[in-house]
Amino acid sequence: MIPADHRASCAPRAFSRRSHARSRLVCFPHAGGAAGAYRDWSLDAPWDVEVLAVQYPGRGDRFDERAAGDMEGLLDDLVPGLTGEFTRDELASCVFFGHSMGASVAYEAARRLAVTGRPPAALVVSGQPAPQRSRGGDLHRAGDAELLADLRRLGGTARDVLDNDALLQALLPAVRSDYRLIETYRPLPGEALGIPVTVLYADDDPEVTAAEAAAWREVTTGPCEVEVFTGGHFYLETRRAAVLARVLGAVRAALPETAAWPSTP
Repeated sequence: MIPADHRASCAPRAFSRRSHARSRLVCFPHAGGAAGAYRDWSLDAPWDVEVLAVQYPGRGDRFDERAAGDMEGLLDDLVPGLTGEFTRDELASCVFFGHSMGASVAYEAARRLAVTGRPPAALVVSGQPAPQRSRGGDLHRAGDAELLADLRRLGGTARDVLDNDALLQALLPAVRSDYRLIETYRPLPGEALGIPVTVLYADDDPEVTAAEAAAWREVTTGPCEVEVFTGGHFYLETRRAAVLARVLGAVRAALPETAAWPSTP
């Protein structure tokens, strides 16, 4: 049995509760990222959508915990937090969103939940090749300088973090674990999803091509839509309003037509 304190530590973080939410958007951060990356999304979401974010071990308020070294280990950590936080009916109205590494984690979490008959309502993935088109890599074996150079290349790390040597040294072990996880990841055994999937990517992102994005259609027997934005790998920051609007559109599209609106906002 998983201890209650661990279930609490791996539960999704909510930065702005929505007491009348019709749906929840559960976000999975990129490699090296933390739940706090979605704080602004949580604040900007409409009254009927509650935004939460999972917190990987080894960062944020879980900094003292050992970072996961592979996908199965990370799922073993995160999925009990999801099943402990949401009932079956609540999961059925949740939409999972993941960017970059987070897209693969969200996908595999949805598949693990689907095996138990508790899949989310839909999946939105961003900035990541389809699982069967995973590129692999060996940057996780490189020195600190090479790893930092890649973080700067991708552009998703705040300058005040990159310029703080002490902070970087504290964060690098978790970053390296994330790189190892996604560079060694291959799709886990199991059936295809049966839920709607929305695929977002940017036209100037070196991490995913149009063909690699379109290949997400193979992971589900449900409908799949693909949309391209202008920008680089972290286009979801430079085009935040447009991206959030598109994601929220996918959330609302996944709601049952019979879902009742609350009487007051």
